[in-house]
Amino acid sequence: MNIITRSLISVLFVTLTPLALACDYPQRVGVPDGATATKEDMITGQRGVKDYIAAMDEYLACIEAAEQETVAGTDQSDEAAKQQRIEMFNKKYNAAVAEMNLVAEEFNMQVRTYKERSQ
Repeated sequence: MNIITRSLISVLFVTLTPLALACDYPQRVGVPDGATATKEDMITGQRGVKDYIAAMDEYLACIEAAEQETVAGTDQSDEAAKQQRIEMFNKKYNAAVAEMNLVAEEFNMQVRTYKERSQ
């Protein structure tokens, strides 16, 4: 690695670290077990999932805003650094969306189990 690349990586690390820390990744919510949960447990679980999805939406908005701020404040002449930053953002964003979908699907599976048991 040449000195320019090292310097650029160092500058990006120092610049991006505070922004990454500013966006708090929400703690994953617990999903009730549909095989044993009461109706109240399922309702509470639904509220928890909705709150989690809302918190994840806030997190996604935060990292998007941080990325836009970073783009506005950096020199766009180094294509390799620009591409690396874009890839890092996309990975964080996509992982968060995948996690939201996973929690929602997990809850939906438990709802189906609860409904089958209740019939």
